[in-house]
Amino acid sequence: MIEAENDKRNSGDNVAARQRMMALCAGASVADLDAALVALGPLPAVVDLRLPDVGLVMVQGRAGGDGAPFNVGEATVARAAVQVADGPTGFAWHLGRDVAKARLAAIIDALWQDEARRAGVEAALAPVDERLAADAAARAAQTAATRVDFFTMVRGED
Repeated sequence: MIEAENDKRNSGDNVAARQRMMALCAGASVADLDAALVALGPLPAVVDLRLPDVGLVMVQGRAGGDGAPFNVGEATVARAAVQVADGPTGFAWHLGRDVAKARLAAIIDALWQDEARRAGVEAALAPVDERLAADAAARAAQTAATRVDFFTMVRGED
C-alpha cells in the first residue's frame, strides 16, 4: 500500500506539476503567498519539522553550458520543512534570506500534495501565475525589440 502511494506521488506528471507549483512560489512575493493561504480559508495546524533557517549552497556552472562543472561561488538560501496536521510534508528552499517566504512556500507545498486541496491551491496561485506570465511576455517583447537580423542588413558595397 505504501509503495503504491509513493509510486503515485512520484509519477513523472506529478513531479512536473509539483515543480511548476514550486516555481510559482519562487517567483511570488511573501504578500502573494500570504494572500494565497488566506484564500484557501482555514488551514490545518502546521508543525515545523525544521525551524526555517538560512545557509549557504555552492553554485556550479559549466563552461560553455555543457563542459566540465566548476564552482562559481556560494549563494545564501532560506529553507523550511513543515508538516500539516493531516499528514503531508512540505519543503522549500529559496535564494536569499527570507525565511518567512520559505516557510509559506513549504506550507503551500504540503497543502498541494493533498489531493483534496490541490485544486484550491492551484486556484489560489493563479494570480501569481498570470503576473509571472505577463512579466515574461513583457521581457520577451522588450528583448525582441532589440533583435537584429543580420541577413537583411546592407553590406555597404556599391
